[in-house]
Amino acid sequence: MSQLQRLRPHHAPALLAFERDNRAYFATHVPDRGDDYFTHFDARLHDLLAEQAAGTCHFHVIADDTGAILGRVNLVDAADHSAELGYRIAEKAACQGLATSAVRQVCTVAAAQYHLTTLRAATTLDNAASRAVLARTGFTETGTTLLGGLPGLTYTRRLAPPASTG
Repeated sequence: MSQLQRLRPHHAPALLAFERDNRAYFATHVPDRGDDYFTHFDARLHDLLAEQAAGTCHFHVIADDTGAILGRVNLVDAADHSAELGYRIAEKAACQGLATSAVRQVCTVAAAQYHLTTLRAATTLDNAASRAVLARTGFTETGTTLLGGLPGLTYTRRLAPPASTG
């Protein structure tokens, strides 16, 4: 069973393994992170955790029972009750509903814990799986964009405010 967890320093070894093991797979859908990302991974993770502590980003991992990372779901550029959603799922866990489940969970967390009211997302036209995840999780297509030089679509989802406990 997998679990959505807020990114913490102890995730570093499993997160690095996830990124290395899936690098070629991810490069078929999104621009490659480049060698520098892996060379300076510890410093980059430190910077990400600092952004998270400042509240400008919210990073999550999807971990299995052994602690292995199966995916990431991130909310970046959080400001004015809005953030940009991004996610990636390990090749071995793809097409099993994990992305849909994780995006639904992070939408709930975004509203209840981070007090966000709107999420934005984008994906390339050729990434049918990502487009399907966004559609299944309540995102609405809002326009076109370029992602890494490739044509893409933009999406938005309004989040329900947390229920009051009266």
